[in-house]
Amino acid sequence: MWVITHYVGRVERVALLVIAKEPLPGRAKTRLTPPCSAHQAAQLAQAALLDTLDAVERTPADRKVLVFEGDARRWRRAGFEVIRQRGLGLAERLAAAFEDVGEPALLVGMDTPQLTPELLLDGVHALRSPDTDAVLGPSLDGGYWSVGLGGPVEGAFAGVPMSSHSTWIRQRGRLRTLGLRIHEQPLLRDVDTIEDAWAVAGESPDSRFAAELASIRPRGRTQAAFTTTLTPAPLTG
Repeated sequence: MWVITHYVGRVERVALLVIAKEPLPGRAKTRLTPPCSAHQAAQLAQAALLDTLDAVERTPADRKVLVFEGDARRWRRAGFEVIRQRGLGLAERLAAAFEDVGEPALLVGMDTPQLTPELLLDGVHALRSPDTDAVLGPSLDGGYWSVGLGGPVEGAFAGVPMSSHSTWIRQRGRLRTLGLRIHEQPLLRDVDTIEDAWAVAGESPDSRFAAELASIRPRGRTQAAFTTTLTPAPLTG
């Protein structure tokens, strides 16, 4: 059973986790359809996952783990472990990922292809600090793009609604209720809608995601129309 643990001194090992599902048509990035076809949405999801794995691959880390739903053979990379997701919902799957890894870890998803090694190292270094127990990176839609735990925490995700405009606030509140000291990472925009897709492509024009989106050019949309400045909504609570 997991219990709250505050480490005394420096945490030396931090694992990097990517939680993802196989980007299949009809199951991946469904909010991009329309204007994208199911196949195009899956291609964008594939590009986002590849960009994320590229960023993790370039980041110095003690351990790298792909927490996957689906057939992982195509996505397996040298130096990465692969474990299967388990649990009924996202909250259960997040908790299971940390439990299965069994050590301090920073976890990201596949919805932020603009992710960089610098952002990942920000979270890793925070978890190595004796003054930090958890890491949380807010996303523009009210969720979060990163979560890290510096030790075993029972119930870290209990009662937190996922895919909600209040997810980040509720998750932060849950971690604080458990007595954890949180390092907050920079705000990022994740890709849910076609507007998000164009904006994120504008932030990372050299990414696979941007190239894939440019090749698709969803009907009736232009990059210029949706490349916007990241303007965060107030994050309070």
